[in-house]
Amino acid sequence: MPDSDVELTPGTFLISAPMMQDPNFRRSVVLLCEHNDEEGTFGLILNRELDAQLGDVLDEYVAYNPPLYLGGPVQRETLHFLHTRPDDIPGGVPLPGEVTWGGNFEVVQQLAKSGDASPENLRFFLGYAGWGPGQLEGELDEEAWIPAPGAADLVFDTDPDQLWRTILRRMGGEYAVLANFPDDPRMN
Repeated sequence: MPDSDVELTPGTFLISAPMMQDPNFRRSVVLLCEHNDEEGTFGLILNRELDAQLGDVLDEYVAYNPPLYLGGPVQRETLHFLHTRPDDIPGGVPLPGEVTWGGNFEVVQQLAKSGDASPENLRFFLGYAGWGPGQLEGELDEEAWIPAPGAADLVFDTDPDQLWRTILRRMGGEYAVLANFPDDPRMN
């Protein structure tokens, strides 16, 4: 697998290696939201749309009722969100690439109730992907992940079903070749 010199920082994408068989992460793209040596890593899988909508997990009616995404296998009962509206949703954590993680949930609920949001600027996730201190670095050493620079257009404007391949192609070179790796190489 090609080497990547992308540093693990919030806003970085983790692209699962084509050979990864773990069903939780196979062909997944994770956006790192938090990464440090003492506490570990927190991220959200961007390309696992669920057969559920926001209104299914909130107690009140919402005019903006987008599909939910599986953020990861950890604490699937928790709701997380990414957005590109830091001026409207205070309290979030800005990530490189013009994406913000979290913020004031009461404001987000008001936006959902009024319908003043869209999938192009606000997405919701159940659960998250998490690694203990040093665990992700070990998986990188095993070549389970390919780090890539994050970008808001990829988070919000790319079809989730195409995101894995799109990022690898955008990286070019040997990564673009990996984008064409068959889903099941035994069937090739």
